[in-house]
Amino acid sequence: MNKWILAACAAACFTAVPALAQVVVVVNPKAAESTMTKEQVAQFFLGKSTAMTPIDQPDGAPIRADFYKKVADKDAAQAKALWSKLVFTGKATMPKEVADNAAVKAAVAANPKAIGYIDKSAVDATVKVVYSVQ
Repeated sequence: MNKWILAACAAACFTAVPALAQVVVVVNPKAAESTMTKEQVAQFFLGKSTAMTPIDQPDGAPIRADFYKKVADKDAAQAKALWSKLVFTGKATMPKEVADNAAVKAAVAANPKAIGYIDKSAVDATVKVVYSVQ
């Protein structure tokens, strides 16, 4: 009997853990890019290329931490420090920070040169997926 209770408790614990969302990188549907590599995406979000305008999720958001870790191999604080240095030396402007997936989609839809990241479940016709974060 105790084994069954233990098994039930273990199963309940595993089902209660939320799965990390699938993160995708999106651009304006009119953008020429149809796919990008991890390295290309990282260039925009680390200030190494100005060809596209990065749109960031809120500081402290789990999706932001997940994105920077998997795409840029940096935690969000390291990425922010890198941007601060670029801004201080006049080489770049901080990425625009918006509230959530819907705000990223709105910013990307309004700017053909914008690039952002959202939860895959939020994708619709207002944006085009160019990279799926692994």
